[in-house]
Parts: sequence; C-alpha cells; structure tokens
Amino acid sequence: MINKDLVIIGGGPAGLSAAKLAAESGLSSLIVERDFKLGGQLVKQTHMFFGSEKQYAKTRGIDIAKILVDDVLKYPEMVEVMTDTTVVGLYEDKVITLLHNDEYIKVQSKAIIIATGASEKVLAFPNNDLPGIYGAGAVQTLMNVNGVLPGNDVVMVGSGNIGLIVSYQLMQAGVNVKCVIEASSSIGGYKVHASKLKRLGVDILTSHSVKRANGTEALESIVISKLDENWDYIEGTEKTIEVDSLCISVGLSPLSSLLSMIGVDMKYVSSLGGLVPYIDSHHETSVKDVYVAGDVCGVEEASSAIVEGYLTGLIVASSLGFKHENYDELYRDFKAQLENLRSGPFGEKTREGLQEIARNHDVK
Repeated sequence: MINKDLVIIGGGPAGLSAAKLAAESGLSSLIVERDFKLGGQLVKQTHMFFGSEKQYAKTRGIDIAKILVDDVLKYPEMVEVMTDTTVVGLYEDKVITLLHNDEYIKVQSKAIIIATGASEKVLAFPNNDLPGIYGAGAVQTLMNVNGVLPGNDVVMVGSGNIGLIVSYQLMQAGVNVKCVIEASSSIGGYKVHASKLKRLGVDILTSHSVKRANGTEALESIVISKLDENWDYIEGTEKTIEVDSLCISVGLSPLSSLLSMIGVDMKYVSSLGGLVPYIDSHHETSVKDVYVAGDVCGVEEASSAIVEGYLTGLIVASSLGFKHENYDELYRDFKAQLENLRSGPFGEKTREGLQEIARNHDVK
C-alpha cells in the first residue's frame, strides 16, 4: 500500500491547476492520468481562448496545456505524475486501486480531488456507427494532434462554440464544410465564431437534425430534416447531403462514474451536462475529504476548470494543514474569477445548475 497526502484523478486543466496550488501551499500530491501525457482536452485545442489575462486570454489551448504542465513540473519533489494509469477502484476509506503497466497498485490517500472531466455526447439515428462519423473531440485529435484529415466533405452537427470552432478549423485545413445543422431554433455559440463561418459561405441551419446516415462500408450521405417546436421531424422536409464525414458536437457529459463508485450523492442536472455531485462552497462532495473540480461537477469552458482547480487545490491544502501564505487573497480572487466567468446570459444556466447541487447537509 502506497500512502499519499493528496491524489488528483485527472491530469487536465483542473487537475494540473489543483496540483500547482497544493504544491505552492506545501502539500505533496500524486496526479493520476489515464492518457499517455498531461493536458487533457487542451492538447488538441489550437484556437485562442477568451476570458481575462488570468485565464490565458488570446493563448491557444495547446500552449495553455504547456504552461500548466510546466507549472507542475517546477515542483518535482512535491508532485508525482503517473500517466497511462487507470483508476479501477475507489473506496470510501479513500483507498484507490490503479492499473499501471499491467500491474495493480493500491494507494491510501488523505484527500482526493476528482478532476476526470467530461466525455462527448452521442446522437441517436439509424446507422450512427458507420465509419466516418466522429465526435468533435475525435476530429480535433485527428487534425490537431495527429495531422490527419477526417474526410473531404463534412457536415457539422451542433452550433455550440466547439462545433463552430472545429468547423472553422476544418475549413482552414482545406476540408469542405457543407453546412452546420442545429436542432435548436437559435445558434448556441458565440456570434464571433458563427460570423466567421457565414463570411466563408457556410450555412447554419437551425431547427434541423440528422434523420439517418447512409452507406455500406463507410458513410456516403446523410438525410437531414427540419424539426418542429416539439423537436419532432417534419415529414416532407428531408434533404440528402453527400458527405464522407459527419462531425457531431452536441455537448459533453460529466465523467462522474468514479463518484458513483465511492457513494457520492449526485443529481441529474441537464444545464450542467448530466449526473453531477452535490458540492459545498469548497467543492467538497457528500463524502468527507473527496473533492471535485472542472467538468466533472458541471460542464463549462476550460477557463472555469482552470480556476476551479486552483481554488480546490488551495482549499484542500488548507484543510490538511498546509495553508498558503496568501490564502485569503487567493481565495477571494479565484471566487471572483469564477463569478465573472459565469456572469451574463451565457452563464445563466450554469448559475442555476450550481444552485441545484449546492450541498447543505453533513458529509458522510
């Protein structure tokens, strides 16, 4: 049995930020990451971020990942990293079973931060498993990490920020984006992203969805249809589009299965992406000394995950007796950053969702 003060599950933006603030406070930690390298979703994001300078505005996601990783590597004696490692067991006494290099390892931790992020949602329609149908994250990985185009003619499903950004990246790579379709009656992402596509002649068809995909060995075409106010297909509005790739960007779901394994109280909140834990103002769950940060407790932008990681790392270190010398100042600053990121009309659903999971009962 290996003993650790803090185990952070997930080496994405939230996990890395938490490790940095814990190390600054004098608390050692172990980061467990199932991928072969740290950085999470940031390693495939080549677009520049919004936000403020504190959240790396005007910096590309891939560069933010490097900044966060370098910040952690500054503390080699405080932060241990295990990549290519999967958590296969998590228990209420804070024992964690890891699978690493075909070996099972047990770790006893005083506190745990779960920062596992989120996974892409799928869209149900006939033949949705044909080769050539991808999630937006898979397309980003193919292009931005591996330098491989997903196809020549693409339709994007979903007009949120990721759908719009990936559509633009596809066009920059020479792919023909035939259109973007959106089930809602309005575009979901920022106007600045939609305007880029419209200037390039890409139609964004609202109140539309995929009715079925066609093909034998691989995708050959799709049938789209208009939707009524009840989100039902309108018969007679079908249109066939010849494509060799379909990219689906219809949102993310929190990766909360480990929380279920440890018996954390949770609730399905659609505005936060799915099943999320009840948390208090310190991001502690209903299980004592088990905390969350990032998309696992509600899908937001990566900027929010970074700040949540900083805040949670700061709090957990203090709870274990390692209070940062600038604790009060940093705590107020991180809280203010999160409030600012969630302000305005785009943050309304997030604010409402977080109110639903605000924990007001004792920990187990």
